[in-house]
Amino acid sequence: MAIEIKAPQFPESVADGTVATWHKQPGEAVKRDELIVDIETDKVVMEVLAEADGVLTEIVKNEGDTVLSGELLGKLDAGATASASAPASAPAETQAAAPAAGGEDAILAPAARKLAEENGIDPNSVKGTGKDGRVTKEDLVAAIEAKKSAPAAAKPAASAAAAPVVTTGGDRTEKRVPMTRLRAKVAERLVEAQSNMAMLTTFNEVDMTEVMALRSKYKDLFEKTHNGVRLGFMSFFVKASVEALKRFPAVNASIDGSDIVYHGYQDIGVAVSSDRGLVVPVLRNAELMSLAEVESGIATFGKKARDGKLSIDEMTGGTFTITNGGTFGSMMSTPIVNPPQAAILGMHNILQRPMAVNGQVVIRPMMYLALSYDHRLIDGKEAVSFLVTIKNLLEDPARLLLDI
Repeated sequence: MAIEIKAPQFPESVADGTVATWHKQPGEAVKRDELIVDIETDKVVMEVLAEADGVLTEIVKNEGDTVLSGELLGKLDAGATASASAPASAPAETQAAAPAAGGEDAILAPAARKLAEENGIDPNSVKGTGKDGRVTKEDLVAAIEAKKSAPAAAKPAASAAAAPVVTTGGDRTEKRVPMTRLRAKVAERLVEAQSNMAMLTTFNEVDMTEVMALRSKYKDLFEKTHNGVRLGFMSFFVKASVEALKRFPAVNASIDGSDIVYHGYQDIGVAVSSDRGLVVPVLRNAELMSLAEVESGIATFGKKARDGKLSIDEMTGGTFTITNGGTFGSMMSTPIVNPPQAAILGMHNILQRPMAVNGQVVIRPMMYLALSYDHRLIDGKEAVSFLVTIKNLLEDPARLLLDI
């Protein structure tokens, strides 16, 4: 029974997607719920799974093609097996190879042709073991393994064939690749924020002594009590931000046309770096979460971001964002507000610096904080007071428990 493989239904905020990767090729067997193809949108990579056991018979949309919501991607023969379906596809394969029959070109199965192109293998250099001398996928796999074990001198040529590289002379090379939809969307939003906002950044510094002492004292007990959840610094910043947002509701607001929308909840976006670009999953109702729940949520988001498993719902919304450039060694930066939010908090690395405390010079672990905000909505006094509140809460964490 033929089953149509269709693109998933995209949310209203997503117009279309791009076929990123086909994990199966025509003629290959698939299992129910096995990943067949990835669709990349400007927010996430969506997976299309097999609806039943069978064989992939046709690919309608190739890698790089643009697809709309629910559009046909390919076809699956449910209940068939790879060996049973091979004769049916043989005529098409023979026709595809017919133009080269009079020459010296090898006869390739579709899956083998795809494999040869991806790995820069010349099919004519591979001895076919299939029917009528056909080069099979297994022949190509063996050739690829042989190439990997070849002398190192042969590797530069292989790598050059694997990616589009323009040589401009000597060792000067250029590699041109298309920008991913996610990175393109991030770029668009960053430019939009700078063009449409009256954005300003205010700075302060926080003494991390008390937070670091608290973490050092209780981190082992915390991890044991909360089933392996580790106590980090981010949860303290999230809880401090939530408390500050309650005191300064304009920082938690957004502009909608000519209206100001004041949100009665704190949905905190946490910027996460991934191979595909910067993503901002959201901790919903962070005001109701414990430190352990915050740390667990952030750890889950980090793993999903690395695996490309974040859903659109997990990255939609948010009333305030926190970004931590300190994990990469940043000492100072001016983060860009994530519209339609009104502000973003930038964390940085912790450095031991000499500080004047009670008339004495002492060494303290210090961190610079940056708050970028939309000056159309937030006055300078509110922005500075908001950041000072976060500083005070972190320098004396007991204030978070006592609500003072």
